[in-house]
Amino acid sequence: MAVRSTAAPPTPWSRSLAEAEIHETAFVHSFSNIIGDVHIGANVIVAPGTSIRADEGTPFYIGENTNIQDGVVIHGLEQGRVIGDDSNEYSVWVGKNASITHMALIHGPAYVGENSFIGFRSTVFNSRIGAGCIVMMHALIQDVEIPPGKYVPSGSIITTQQQADRLSDVQDQDQEFAHHVIGINQALRAGYLCAADNKCIAPIRDKNAKSYTSNKLNVIEIGRSSEVASNSLGAETIDQLRYLLEQGYKIGSEHVDQRRFRTGSWTSCKPIEARTLGEAVAALETCLADHSGEYVRLFGIDAGRRRVLETIIQRPDGAVQASTSFKAPASQTNGSYNGNGSSYSNGSGSGRLPAETVQQISQLLAGGYKIGTEHVDERRFRTGSWNSCKPIESTSANEVVSALEECIESHQGEYVRLIGIDPKAKRRVLETIIQRPNGQVAPSGSQRSVVSSSSSSSSGTATATSTRLSSEVVDQVRQVLAGGYKLSIEHVDQRRFRTGSWNSTGPISANSERDAIAAVESTLAEYAGEYVRLIGIDPKAKRRVLETIIQRP
Repeated sequence: MAVRSTAAPPTPWSRSLAEAEIHETAFVHSFSNIIGDVHIGANVIVAPGTSIRADEGTPFYIGENTNIQDGVVIHGLEQGRVIGDDSNEYSVWVGKNASITHMALIHGPAYVGENSFIGFRSTVFNSRIGAGCIVMMHALIQDVEIPPGKYVPSGSIITTQQQADRLSDVQDQDQEFAHHVIGINQALRAGYLCAADNKCIAPIRDKNAKSYTSNKLNVIEIGRSSEVASNSLGAETIDQLRYLLEQGYKIGSEHVDQRRFRTGSWTSCKPIEARTLGEAVAALETCLADHSGEYVRLFGIDAGRRRVLETIIQRPDGAVQASTSFKAPASQTNGSYNGNGSSYSNGSGSGRLPAETVQQISQLLAGGYKIGTEHVDERRFRTGSWNSCKPIESTSANEVVSALEECIESHQGEYVRLIGIDPKAKRRVLETIIQRPNGQVAPSGSQRSVVSSSSSSSSGTATATSTRLSSEVVDQVRQVLAGGYKLSIEHVDQRRFRTGSWNSTGPISANSERDAIAAVESTLAEYAGEYVRLIGIDPKAKRRVLETIIQRP
């Protein structure tokens, strides 16, 4: 195992010269630094470029199965402590099965509960993050306590307890994504340990030297008291099986030939009732052997009969995929994850609402807004005579989605729209049509979404025209500008769309509606073939009031 750690330096507040305690199954990359009294539990991976310094605030605790990814910094102030799950005082406590992802900063006093996820470049300082929380990218959490099981959207600034208490709950697919990340990093840990072990890596190198096309590498799982051998499964897949069994999931496998692969018509292999890792490996090898020349995929099944960590492990050419190619659960089974933590499809969240609408609901709730719905028939639509559906008092995303579906069901053949309401200013921040008379649930790219300064709907036509933008988008631009908000554009290609890695083109500096529309059109032309979304920003509150996709690949 490659480890780079040193004792804490002597300082006026600490002369103990404490050294790190690192479990033998953990992997600490040689390009990382661990200084001082740091406890690193079993099966932890500390990736390259990390800095874990218990040289001022001390001690630190990192629980088992946790992954500390590239560029993470963990440090603490001399003053201030948190109480860990063992009832002792720590400068920084990170529970088990947590993910601290690329470039995140955890600065003590800080507590990160078990099964939590801290997204890229997010900062946690003088705060407690409850168990099972999901903190997305570029978030700031300071001087607050986030209750367990809460979701923090990307870009959020949470510095008051009131903001923390308003956060929406983590959804099932958010938890599945967090489990997915842990599984990926456990596979990486196994790979790193194998690369550092000549007994493990030598057979692989010998096989590769003989044939670069060989897919029957005899990989022996490493770092275990009870070794499991496989002639067809890689160490990463075996490690994935172990993780699923340890988490209490059942194991499933499916196969499909090349013709049916395009239609998603998968067929189950023989049920795997394994109680041990060896039995699971043997059953999976049998499925691979029985269906050589076909696609085979592995997945876990939780107590709610939902799939987690679904991944293709064999393709028709016989190649066995490593676990690093795992994808989030497929949308036809239990919902797909888009990186913003708010994408739903059949089987989780909503069977009627598109992912963009559910995402809007989560963002409105996270911003402290209330949700309303209205309906109108075709005749009254032209006069703007909307009627309210049953009031929605809930702050739970699932309950709000259910209420919206009930409104849609009760008013088939009519227009139905979603309303976002600022309870303090008593004005609407969002209006978007989610159903049309033909029963179609409108995707957000064709929705009429407005930010208005009054509670009435704007039904006039746009004064500016566009050859590329729909009238709804033109109307959105006008209403955002009329409300005193700023406009911005973000884009992302198809590959990064699933991870939510949007790129900003920066704010639109326009003096008129016409200039703003021209700027949006220019962006669409520049990023043809990509997703493009329109952003409305409240410059005073520094938060988003509108997000809607206006172009798809």
